[in-house]
Amino acid sequence: MNRFRIWIAAGMSLLLAACATTALPTQGLQIPAQDKLAVLPFANATEAPQVQDRAQAITVALLRQKGLSTVVVYPQEPSDNPLEAQPSPTGAQTLDWARAQGASYALSGTVTEWRYKTGVDSEPAVGLTLQVTDMRSGRVVWSATGGRSGWGYQALAAVGQAQIADLLRGLHVVAAPAKPAAKP
Repeated sequence: MNRFRIWIAAGMSLLLAACATTALPTQGLQIPAQDKLAVLPFANATEAPQVQDRAQAITVALLRQKGLSTVVVYPQEPSDNPLEAQPSPTGAQTLDWARAQGASYALSGTVTEWRYKTGVDSEPAVGLTLQVTDMRSGRVVWSATGGRSGWGYQALAAVGQAQIADLLRGLHVVAAPAKPAAKP
């Protein structure tokens, strides 16, 4: 009977580990809500075309939901052919653009996985890395990486959004202090 319980516990542990999330924020970063954050083009380290655009769009929406009032996105020309590779701007070019926009911080990312796994259940799987550069010093001041897989019935975008939201928990938007009311 005791052996049976051990096998049940081991099976449940394996089942729960199958959908585990790994998010590793280095440390929290506080960004004042009024600071401008530039979102640079994400890199695509997968075989799937244009997944970096999907991840970037989700990230921008979640940053705005966190309370950042000014989020600017690096302008890119859409391709007529999604399978044709577009020339990527260099890191220096994108950082120069962020400086020209007056951004205090720049966020960049790399999509390492964004697909449905092969097999019977076709589970969605997402992996990505995010980092924030302080534009005054040019140093990376925050980074996070993580991966997540979902169940066969879940949408890939929903799993991606959950993973990105998990990673962004390390960014804390600080509201500006309220101005005191004028005395009559």
